[in-house]
Amino acid sequence: MAAALTALALSRLLGPWNSGTGPAYRELADVVRLLILDGRIPLDTALPSERSLCDALAVSRTTVTAAYASLREQGFLSSGQGSRGKTRIPELTPFGPALFGPQPPSAVPPAPGLTAPGLTAPGLAAPGGLIDLAYSALPASGEVVHRAFAAALTELPALLPGFGYDALGLLPLRQAVADRYSAAGVPTHPGQIMVTSGAQHALTIIIRTLADRQDRILVEHPSYPHALDAVRSARCRPVPVAFAESGWDLPALESAMAQQQPKLAYVVPDFHNPTGMIMPDAQRRRLARAAAAAGTVLVADETLRDLNLDGVATTPLAGFSSSVVSIGSLSKSHWGGLRTGWIRASEPMIQRFAAARTTLDLGGPVMEQLAAAHLVRALEEPLPALLQTLRRNRSALLGLLAEHLPTWQVTPPPGGLSVWCRLPGPISTALTVLAPDFGIRLAAGPRFGIGGAFERNLRLPFTLPPAKLETAVLALRAAQDKLDAAPQLRRSLTQAPAVAIA
Repeated sequence: MAAALTALALSRLLGPWNSGTGPAYRELADVVRLLILDGRIPLDTALPSERSLCDALAVSRTTVTAAYASLREQGFLSSGQGSRGKTRIPELTPFGPALFGPQPPSAVPPAPGLTAPGLTAPGLAAPGGLIDLAYSALPASGEVVHRAFAAALTELPALLPGFGYDALGLLPLRQAVADRYSAAGVPTHPGQIMVTSGAQHALTIIIRTLADRQDRILVEHPSYPHALDAVRSARCRPVPVAFAESGWDLPALESAMAQQQPKLAYVVPDFHNPTGMIMPDAQRRRLARAAAAAGTVLVADETLRDLNLDGVATTPLAGFSSSVVSIGSLSKSHWGGLRTGWIRASEPMIQRFAAARTTLDLGGPVMEQLAAAHLVRALEEPLPALLQTLRRNRSALLGLLAEHLPTWQVTPPPGGLSVWCRLPGPISTALTVLAPDFGIRLAAGPRFGIGGAFERNLRLPFTLPPAKLETAVLALRAAQDKLDAAPQLRRSLTQAPAVAIA
């Protein structure tokens, strides 16, 4: 039997929903929609009757009827009997899931009177000397990467007689990755590793192999934007589960898996992107049990696991279940330009991934894999200095935010590359559009969610040195001051072109 929400409970969740800036029914529908997307109203929950809700909110029956009709039209509410529809996720549209916002993204124009400098394609430097805060990534650990490629060049001749195609990846690299898992307490052999062209490539292979169109995939909310893109590209249906104030909401995750039985669950337990939180071992154990009971394959993205700034000890998620599929990469610990990642799974599962991979490519570049093998084996060499630099940058950013933007709420992350800020109002997209005029480039909060959620959030990386972070925070303060002085400008900057994010 589906859960039901009382009118009083829904009114408490809604809070001060009626700002008076638009039709009341539309504002009510928008807030309920975001509550569903944030996971604060679970899926398959019956909403209160129209009569009881209009009494609880002290609004007309027409307002509630129109709001419910709007939610049904958008696909967030089933028809049901009478007026008590159940919450749901929209079906796919011809352009992809309706909940991913207006399609296609290229059709969204910049705000009137404003250009959008700095909204560039991935890999291009931000023009005009903009400070780029859309990317949460580091430059190469110079000498270490250079040395690894020099060593790889001496090893290359031995491989030239071969064809150069290998869907699983070079054995020395697979052995090095397997050894790292074994050292972390998860016994692994090379047959359980497949080398990929980065973590995004790995996730694409996993989804293509294990999920079909319309299959449900559980995702954290917020989540890594390119993971959401991968779900959308596969025409699968995301099941968003919101974070609680303290991190993962395990009861909500367990409930979503039990009720929705998603094919996959994509999670970032180690320094979650964008919040920087880390999942305790007790929660990892519960999550693995819930996934096993629901028949859901857990996909753990461990790209940021090595960036452990506060030395929090945890076991890789695969240590709690042999069916976990793990993703790793060198992009955050060494350099994104390496484009080298991997999948760890059971050997039969790896063979399935290798068979599916041939529809995408025939294997990764040999030189990069030879170099990556050296880097994986010698990770401890550059890591201490890197972590010390990130700790210094994190401290600088937190201090600057406290001094210049005291109304922003920030929880210091124990690791990773960024902080997830709670803004004083729904201004994230407006700030992002306005930011290039003040010399910075941002990624708006809604980019990390589904259907327009997280307008009150902004991810800020601490990958830049303190001097640049100070310039960036002062620019953010100036941009916010401009919005505060011109509310009509804030309303006009409600949509922005898509921004490249890492």
